[in-house]
Amino acid sequence: MNNKENNSKIIASDPNFNIDYILIKHLDDSSIKEIIDISFDLKKIYGPNTFLTENNIHKYFNEKTLPFIAKHNNKIIGFIIGAPLEYFKNQSWTQYDDHMEQENTLYTYAFIFKKAYRNKNAYAKTLKKVYTNWAKKKGFKYITGHVNKKRASLINGNLEILKEFPIWYDSKVPFVYYRKKI
Repeated sequence: MNNKENNSKIIASDPNFNIDYILIKHLDDSSIKEIIDISFDLKKIYGPNTFLTENNIHKYFNEKTLPFIAKHNNKIIGFIIGAPLEYFKNQSWTQYDDHMEQENTLYTYAFIFKKAYRNKNAYAKTLKKVYTNWAKKKGFKYITGHVNKKRASLINGNLEILKEFPIWYDSKVPFVYYRKKI
């Protein structure tokens, strides 16, 4: 593992909560451990091939991706990872997106908070808003992602469902691939 310090920029904050945008490909050891611990919830939801490990974390936190982390009292409580859609061009599901190669779409790879911080003090909502505003300022016109079908019906705004997947990795519920104009 790399012992370099995080190179991050706080882009929103209050006395107990801040959101860091990670600008480099390496995280310090402490942050890696915190993010991996949080990602175990991904395993519970999506199966054993979806959580972050020491072997794959740098695939998602690097100079080509756009990871934001949420901190409460200086501890990581959640994160969202985006990447230009073209980063995933070798994935079979991208064939359903006619925006491929237009460089106008940010794909949301992961968005998760520690269980204790979900639906609490609007932390997740704030992180998503900062992420979306940042994407818009950088010239992205759309955000896409995969979400379980039930959750898609609860998301505010105009979601365009591009494809439904009755089986999504090891999930026991159907997922949709969506696009949202920002």
